[in-house]
Amino acid sequence: MEKAECCALNVILAEEEKKGPLIPNGNHQGTNGTLVPPVRALPERETWTRQMDFIMSCVGFAVGLGNVWRFPYLCYKNGGGVFLIPYVLFIFLGGIPIFFLEIALGQFMKAGSINVWNIAPLFKGLGYASMVIVFFCNTYYIMVLAWGFYYLIKSFSGTLPWSTCDNEWNTESCIEIFRHEDCQNGTIGNSSFGNMTCEELANGRSPIIEFWENKVLNISEGLDEPGVLNWELILCLLAVWVMVYFCVWKGVKSTGKIVYFTATFPYVVLIILLVRGVTLPGAYDGIMYYLKPDWSKLGEPQVWIDAGTQIFFSYAIGLGALTALGSYNRFNNDCYKDAFMLALINSGTSFFAGFVVFSILGFMASEQGVDISKVAESGPGLAFIAYPKAVSLMPVAPVWAALFFFMLLLLGLDSQFVGVEGFVTGILDLFPGKYYMRYRREIAVAICCLLCFIIDLSMVTQGGMYVFQLFDYYSASGMTLLWQAFWECVVVAWVYGADKFMDDIARMIGYQPFPWMKWCWSFITPCVCMGIFLFHLLNYKPLTYNNVYVYPWWGEVIGWCLALSSMLCIPVSLVYKLSGAKGSFRERWENLTKPVWGAHHLEYMAPDTDIKSLASLSPGTEENKVIIFESVM
Repeated sequence: MEKAECCALNVILAEEEKKGPLIPNGNHQGTNGTLVPPVRALPERETWTRQMDFIMSCVGFAVGLGNVWRFPYLCYKNGGGVFLIPYVLFIFLGGIPIFFLEIALGQFMKAGSINVWNIAPLFKGLGYASMVIVFFCNTYYIMVLAWGFYYLIKSFSGTLPWSTCDNEWNTESCIEIFRHEDCQNGTIGNSSFGNMTCEELANGRSPIIEFWENKVLNISEGLDEPGVLNWELILCLLAVWVMVYFCVWKGVKSTGKIVYFTATFPYVVLIILLVRGVTLPGAYDGIMYYLKPDWSKLGEPQVWIDAGTQIFFSYAIGLGALTALGSYNRFNNDCYKDAFMLALINSGTSFFAGFVVFSILGFMASEQGVDISKVAESGPGLAFIAYPKAVSLMPVAPVWAALFFFMLLLLGLDSQFVGVEGFVTGILDLFPGKYYMRYRREIAVAICCLLCFIIDLSMVTQGGMYVFQLFDYYSASGMTLLWQAFWECVVVAWVYGADKFMDDIARMIGYQPFPWMKWCWSFITPCVCMGIFLFHLLNYKPLTYNNVYVYPWWGEVIGWCLALSSMLCIPVSLVYKLSGAKGSFRERWENLTKPVWGAHHLEYMAPDTDIKSLASLSPGTEENKVIIFESVM
């Protein structure tokens, strides 16, 4: 009786919450799924206070460090403006279809990354795989924020510590300024270094590299030498984790407000840096180097692979966090338009950031008298070596350094706390009903942050960079994300049914999306994902640090264990569930792929007449109980 009452109450509340057109269809195959009503009356699932909260959260999560430090480098390396051709092509072949799929799936099932696969329970391993990936991401990604926070603190000084060679961490090889045009007749006179040949000076080390390797990382000789903990970095790491905790602990109601600042302010800083950058000498050459097309590059497979891989990285696909964000939408939110708008913002930010980065790099190349290719970097090399070095050459250097690292911190912070939100949402969805307790979210977030912090301690040692690279190269690599995206498309399109899911989306948003989405999910996107996946696998190269240090065999084994820990979740879960079921293979398959519906699905599964009558009945009547269960059985 209590279950029936709760179902009726949920249906009535859903009717009141409805904000847009709904297309009820009495012919929706309710017999193809199982309805699981709530055990007892619980607080309703949170929803965004306003839809803009969802948009800003997605922008904050998907637009991150990769847009600033990876895309511009790939663009210049792969033919300048020519790179935009494969990049835009892959946006429509893979990026937008899967981005839309994950958001729509979360909104439709109103569940996190694990329970969302109740749409095909046999493949729930997909949810566990995404949880493993996002957990690893949450663990190592925050190290970039800790380094950025450390640099931000060090920026508040009269002289930037990475701009001089008179610090305790500097070596005799440190050289502050070296301009090639100063080399005359093969020698240069310098009171600090005496007469040296240009070749000897060229082998000198920049103060920024020594600050990064000797002071920040205090790096050891290899993975087998962990060394001692860096207490300054531990404090920075702790401070960042505390910020993340208080951004997430109260759920989407608070997260949705914080991202208004963390997602928008980096754009203000980017604009300021661009205005400053284009006024510097050499900026024009840098921007031309970024955009100048090299049409011959289109014939190289690596250019196309880089474009496809960048899409999957920058769109944050396969992590389950987009699904979690979508699950907090109202059932009738137009997620189709949201997907296109967010894709435009994401890719537009990447392209815009290239102008900022290369105007500064052009200036640095001009100051040093070298080609831009000598100073162009990607990843941490751009953030913690190339850009700080360029900033140190500007007037009022500490101001520009502080601005840059504050932007870096905000760019990474919203990606980090939304990733934690996605992980916690998936965990909490596993413990509904009788496990409900008042402060369970706060406790779950605290446990998650503490566990990640403990693992992070291995990355603030002298060998921490080697551990960080293991996580970065294997745990959330292109291969794991492509494998995840491939199976997401296959399960939705071929197990649940692409046509059926398109109908479900139409019931949510009030109209049918363009059939292109269905074709992508069914054929194009899985082929793209598997093609790039196989290319990565066949062209696998062992991990190195700075192209010098080669990881030992046991280091690679650890890396592959990190990668396989998520990839094997899908086949292992599938085999386990099939072997544990009863009946013939066909009966097992049919039973295990039967969707498990939530109470909110009642409204549009029921015929029109039943829905209208449900809204007019009191929750406790016997007549109400009959109508509810007749409508789905």
